[in-house]
Amino acid sequence: MTDRTGERHAPAEEKPSPEEKPKVKEYEGEGITVTFEPRRCLHAAECVHGLPEVFDLARRPWVRPDAAAPGLLAEVIRRCPSGALQYRHRPPDDSAEPPDSPTTVHRTPSGQVVMRGDLLVTGPHGERHETRVMLCGCGASSNQPYCDHSGPCAERDDDDAEQR
Repeated sequence: MTDRTGERHAPAEEKPSPEEKPKVKEYEGEGITVTFEPRRCLHAAECVHGLPEVFDLARRPWVRPDAAAPGLLAEVIRRCPSGALQYRHRPPDDSAEPPDSPTTVHRTPSGQVVMRGDLLVTGPHGERHETRVMLCGCGASSNQPYCDHSGPCAERDDDDAEQR
């Protein structure tokens, strides 16, 4: 990077730009593959609480799909509200997560829009088919259209928004 005098400097550590393609990590197991998109994780901890033998932040790799039955693992992954965790069954059918039907949409007290169903989300990288998303409701996210808790939605999400 150069400054206005033309001098070169090492780039400062910054958040990934919206133009940067999302990074998705894959963890393959015998009957299921788990995918994780770190920028979408909002740390709801449904995974860690649901199956600590599979999801352990102190271990590398932190996801071990074979530590639980594929059906149970899929059930816990579907609890991830942001969609950062997803899965697809491994052969013979290699199917992806089925969407909820009917589609549901609700706004949290802090402003995020939570959607579950057969979704087509348009963002800086084009259209993505999704089954679960938490969209930014305040406009401050650097990961548009997804929430990244960088605006008012970083506040505690409790049942009584009037008390904030």
